[in-house]
Amino acid sequence: MTIVFLDAGTLGNDIDLSAFHALGEFKTFDTTRTDERIAHIADAQIVLSNKVVIDQEVMDACPNIKLICVTATGTNNVDLEYAKVKGIEVKNVAGYSTASVAQTTVMLVLDLIGKSAYYNDFVKKGGWVKAASFTHIEKPFWEIKGKRWGIIGLGTIGKEVAKIATAFGAEVAYYSTSGANNDAAYERLPLETMLKTCDIITIHAPLNPQTKNIIDAHALAILKEGSVLVNVGRGGIVDEAALAKIIDEKELYVGLDVLEIEPMKAHHPLLHVKHQERLIITPHIAWASMEARKKLMDLVVQNIQTFLNR
Repeated sequence: MTIVFLDAGTLGNDIDLSAFHALGEFKTFDTTRTDERIAHIADAQIVLSNKVVIDQEVMDACPNIKLICVTATGTNNVDLEYAKVKGIEVKNVAGYSTASVAQTTVMLVLDLIGKSAYYNDFVKKGGWVKAASFTHIEKPFWEIKGKRWGIIGLGTIGKEVAKIATAFGAEVAYYSTSGANNDAAYERLPLETMLKTCDIITIHAPLNPQTKNIIDAHALAILKEGSVLVNVGRGGIVDEAALAKIIDEKELYVGLDVLEIEPMKAHHPLLHVKHQERLIITPHIAWASMEARKKLMDLVVQNIQTFLNR
């Protein structure tokens, strides 16, 4: 079997891919442009793709493809219906990044309410050396204990975050984006009630018609003054233009790991926020701990082995 990984660079250069060589002739490309897809996989029977789109054009031009392994949970980069027509099996991977995303969520919350960036900067720039007192409490910070923590999307990751928030002593509530989730362990709230009453809100939902811009200008306006909003779900759930505007008008603390368009575009409105101390943006890393990426590759290898052993 010829196995081709179209965008191995998205997994980082520190992940061991040697296991794939035992499964067949293994070729990798760091990235693959749209106009390079067919050339890169012309002879491949098994294709690995994280984000590269594999559509009808590619499948028609590459008749040897038997298996497409998506190195992620979402399969929106593959035309699943046409794959069925062509008899091509499509496999994804789920559950590999739960701990990583939950940890990143809490990291962002702690950074925002603990003001760690400000205090580290104060010390590194010599402020503590010059201080008259043993301590410097210029920026007030808060505890998670006793706060109301609202979760948008109580799936596997949302539940993991809820467990951690509870361990910190927070009171957890949730909003079900599908309307189908009823978890007796936590209070279920309408979205508007959650936004008005919670001190911390974290987003762990997929992007779909029900969640598109669910955090819009109105939603941002009714958030509690001084509250924390973290999105590690999908870009497009939060209206980024409205967010950039309100951060300078209202005391909100925001952590984003995802944007509607990635990579971030030049001159993005969030880059021009005056109160940058209220905003943390990380480049879609929540899923990508060393452990999560290793587990992801192990599960992709298992998917290929299962296919080959049939």
